[in-house]
Amino acid sequence: MYAVFQTGSKQYRVVEGQVIHIERIDLEVGNQVEFNQILLIDSNECLHIGSPFIKKGRIIAEIIAQSLNQKIKIIKFRRRKHFRKFQGHRQCFTTIKIVSIKHKH
Repeated sequence: MYAVFQTGSKQYRVVEGQVIHIERIDLEVGNQVEFNQILLIDSNECLHIGSPFIKKGRIIAEIIAQSLNQKIKIIKFRRRKHFRKFQGHRQCFTTIKIVSIKHKH
């Protein structure tokens, strides 16, 4: 059984027990989070497609870690103008483990 859900304006395809990185969620490590914006659930019997979301479906996940991505270096440069600008960025993300995928018919 797998499901496709949406969080942080991105879509993820997951199965039970899978560990994924998503955009930051402001909860502590060890807490459980529930996702209600489920686009698709494929069980062994049939395929459920939402329009746009499945109303009676939910995904429960456990937060494993809160951390930062690698630093991205941004350099702006104009030749012959003595102009250089350096900037860095580290995106926050949350690591979650999918505990269960539930759907009521």
